[in-house]
Amino acid sequence: MKKIFIFSCLLIAMATTLFAQKPVELPLWQNVPPNSNKLSGPEKDLGDGRIGNVSKPTLTVYPADKPNGTAIVMCPGGGYSYVATKHEGHDMAAWFNEQGIAFAVLKYRMPNGNPEVPLSDAKQAMRIMRKHAAEWGVNPARVGIMGASAGGHLAASLANLSSKDTRPDFQILLYPVISMQKGLTHSGSRKNLLGEKPSAKLEQKFSLDKQVSASSPQAFIALSADDDAVSPENGTGYYRALKAKKVPAVLHTYPTGKHGWGFRDTFKYKAQWTSELKKWLAEEVKFSS
Repeated sequence: MKKIFIFSCLLIAMATTLFAQKPVELPLWQNVPPNSNKLSGPEKDLGDGRIGNVSKPTLTVYPADKPNGTAIVMCPGGGYSYVATKHEGHDMAAWFNEQGIAFAVLKYRMPNGNPEVPLSDAKQAMRIMRKHAAEWGVNPARVGIMGASAGGHLAASLANLSSKDTRPDFQILLYPVISMQKGLTHSGSRKNLLGEKPSAKLEQKFSLDKQVSASSPQAFIALSADDDAVSPENGTGYYRALKAKKVPAVLHTYPTGKHGWGFRDTFKYKAQWTSELKKWLAEEVKFSS
């Protein structure tokens, strides 16, 4: 009888854990999304969690079992051509939940001729996280943005090109695209976001190192020194721009790893970047309330 009781308790505990960790997928927009991107055709499953031609943007939220009040919205990369939702998204959820952090993966629309489209989706994701903060044990003044590669550019765009209601409280950038300047930018991301021949004004606006201000949120930046896809100068230049405005920022540069490691175990320095991020979130991030 005692064994049956213990077994029943274990089943209940397991069921409770599974229920608590079940993600909640929310449509980003209830009606027609703003800023048309001239999309044609259905979404495309490109394999390994990559989604192209996003037509119905969503926010998938993983509430923490024991919330500490912090939440993060993740913008996967993909060169503004697709979203790599697995290794730069959903695979990270359990790790953040273990820290008590609610984690959300943003499936955002591609520009397709309109550079404001991804940013519109990122802003809406922040509104949703703050609107539902109480449901997920989150303090609306402790919601950060995170991004990898072109998703890092989107995250930094939100950090520097949004008003107070959608500005994140901190930013986490993995091997980010930052600049839209030729010779420094990632050419594919630049072309997909701004078009073949963008104006100097548009190029300047979306070069986020040029948009940093004293009100930009505190930042954690991680990249590989041997990244031959996105020049490390994107991340290091952004770090210098933040420090010049006296914005708290840390930069971790790993000697090897190339580009696109995300949460993959094959990245030699996975233990280092995750432990350094855990420490930064627990001890160094400062919140207004």
